[in-house]
Amino acid sequence: MIEHQEYMQRCLQLAAKGQSSVAPNPMVGALIVNQGIIIGEGYHRAFGGPHAEVEAVNQVLNKGLIKGATVYVSLEPCAHFGKTPPCANLLIEHQVATVVVACLDPNPLVSGKGIELLKSAGVNVIIGVLEKEAVELNKRFITYHQQKRPFVTLKWAQTSDGYAGRLADSGLSSKITDSYSDRLVHKLRSTEQAILIGYNTAMIDNPSLTVRHWRGQNPIRIIIDKENSLPKHLNIFNDGFQTIDFTFNPKQSTNNVSYVKLNKDYFLNQILDELYKRNIHSLLVEGGPATLKLFIENNLWDEAHIFTSNTGWGKGVKAPVINSSVEVFNEKLQNDYYQVLKPRF
Repeated sequence: MIEHQEYMQRCLQLAAKGQSSVAPNPMVGALIVNQGIIIGEGYHRAFGGPHAEVEAVNQVLNKGLIKGATVYVSLEPCAHFGKTPPCANLLIEHQVATVVVACLDPNPLVSGKGIELLKSAGVNVIIGVLEKEAVELNKRFITYHQQKRPFVTLKWAQTSDGYAGRLADSGLSSKITDSYSDRLVHKLRSTEQAILIGYNTAMIDNPSLTVRHWRGQNPIRIIIDKENSLPKHLNIFNDGFQTIDFTFNPKQSTNNVSYVKLNKDYFLNQILDELYKRNIHSLLVEGGPATLKLFIENNLWDEAHIFTSNTGWGKGVKAPVINSSVEVFNEKLQNDYYQVLKPRF
């Protein structure tokens, strides 16, 4: 029904407000509708805080109006005790008549149990309204539970003639994109739980890998430092933010730097396995071409975000090339182009 889609669209709009603050939980929005009028709405604002259904119920001034109402929620209501009580029980207690759900929750602790609980209490349940849009919104959460690894996003900047870096002896600036594109990169960082670079990027650029030009939480820094030879004066070791150093020669971990021993034979999968165990749902790979190619060649990526300047260098370090992909986004920025690819495999 058209009205179901309209209400669910509002749920998705609400859910997206929690993008930079709810991980590793999913983004969820909820509405309570009585006789065509929205009497309460809410979204999951922060990890550990009230869920969307609770926020919506709390917004209703006359709780008696919830009885017999229709609830719209962008993800299946939870049915387990975590940091908060089960939302399915809350809706049952308030005797709602119908619950409209965009998509099921892939978390094994929920996965159909919330729907089953509602149905067993006599609640009419409708599933699949704007399901595609809901899955896209929570692609990180869903990939984590279905594939048992973080959602992997690749990001790089390149010149119009396909170079991603200067030659070591060029003596020229390695800056490719403008400040507007830089802010978008920081926005992208704010949506990911972790960010990864390799040895060369850490050594040459000495990046901070924070969201200082945007708002939101800084991602956990992931460093591939095989020989554990990066100098300890680098920003990633000294600014107090969390860093995980993957190395063949681990040292004693400190308050903000954890060392994890790498296996030489399958270290890329090992890194993703370790992040999965640490409940990290998303990873932004911002390393140089060599690091990016590792993920591309092993088909371990879910999106690629490419910023292309309108000027060329003529020579330099070639940017990665993805041969099998689908373009899902392309936009002209102030001075650059922004493209998003998804894999075709």
